[in-house]
Amino acid sequence: MAEITDEFMRQHMAATKDYCIVVLKAGPNQQMPGADQIIWEHGRRNFALREQGLLAIVCPIRDGSEVSGLGIFTTSPTETQQLMDDDPGVQAGVFVYEIHPCRGFPGDSLPA
Repeated sequence: MAEITDEFMRQHMAATKDYCIVVLKAGPNQQMPGADQIIWEHGRRNFALREQGLLAIVCPIRDGSEVSGLGIFTTSPTETQQLMDDDPGVQAGVFVYEIHPCRGFPGDSLPA
C-alpha cells in the first residue's frame, strides 16, 4: 500500500477534474398517470448520455426518500442544466433536480 504523504496528496489533488453531481428528486407529478413510461424514457436517455460520455455514473436510489437518483456528469454546470432541462422526466414534472459542481479524480469507478 502506498504511503499517503503530503506530496502524494498534492500530486493527486492536482489531477482532479471538474464534474457536476445531479441530485434527482421526486417532482410534483411523480404519481401522475403515465409517469412509469416517462421514467422509462428518462432511463433510456440516461443510457444514451452514458454512451456519449456525458454521464459518467448513474445511481438510482430506491430507499423511499424524495431522492430518486444521483448522477455524475462530465459537463459544465451550464451544460448539465441544459441536459437536465431537456430530460423527459423533468419536462413532465415527474422529477426536479439540483446541480452541485464538484471535483473528482479521473478514472475513478465503481467496483464491478
